[in-house]
Amino acid sequence: MSMYLDTLRAGEAAEHEAVAVARLSSDRAVVTLNEPHHLNALSAALCVQLNRALDGLAAEAELRTIVLTGAGDAFSAGGDLEMMRDATARIAEDEGSADVWRWIRGQFGGVVRRIARTDKAVIAAVNGPAAGVGLAFALTCDLTLASERARLVPAFGRLGLLPEVGTSWALTRRLGYQGAFAFFAEGRHLDAAEAKELGLVHEVVPHEELLDAAYRWADRIAQLAPHALAMAKPLLRGAADASWEGALAMEEFAEPNCFTTATFRAAVEATRGGERG
Repeated sequence: MSMYLDTLRAGEAAEHEAVAVARLSSDRAVVTLNEPHHLNALSAALCVQLNRALDGLAAEAELRTIVLTGAGDAFSAGGDLEMMRDATARIAEDEGSADVWRWIRGQFGGVVRRIARTDKAVIAAVNGPAAGVGLAFALTCDLTLASERARLVPAFGRLGLLPEVGTSWALTRRLGYQGAFAFFAEGRHLDAAEAKELGLVHEVVPHEELLDAAYRWADRIAQLAPHALAMAKPLLRGAADASWEGALAMEEFAEPNCFTTATFRAAVEATRGGERG
């Protein structure tokens, strides 16, 4: 028996809609974590369906923006406690901790890799508490918007766990080492206003306006040339770990490709026409 395979099969066999996908138009979609009775904790069904949903959307050529949010009162409570209890009880069986590693890497890590590597812009619309791995999902997105009811919950320490699936990377780059350590060690819930002040979310809006705020960003993204979004996202993400010289070199190699596009040529001609007028 394999705990990983058992959990994966349970997730694949689930018949309820743990993740809902709504296509608002050809260029945008909303992905909703849809187990509000469990505060959208990351059950097997939710994880499997979320990975599938992101895979499918990433393959849609016309899609530009994915909004990720939660149903009900929470964005996501993080890891499913029932799954954690099962993992603890079975840790000595079969593959031991390797099974846990396979789930964390394949399912939790699968989500953040899809968010980071797709050429779509992914906007987190944090409608309530975002804890543990749910917080990691929100911080991995290209923009993180928060309603006034949002809370960022570093649940790792009180459970005897560590920042996971990219959280340590995101926190140290936004808060510095000491700020990230304090966030972990204190374990205090941050409200939306404080999270914005610290740079962990980009914008805070009234709760009922959260999705409208995300759609406004989708409108802005829709105005970008398709190649500009697809090229800028990996460039900016890569620059976070590059030296100044390395970032400069990436930009120097990328920019000439933009000169070959019809979008750039049309923009230059329009600017020249305005100067003549």
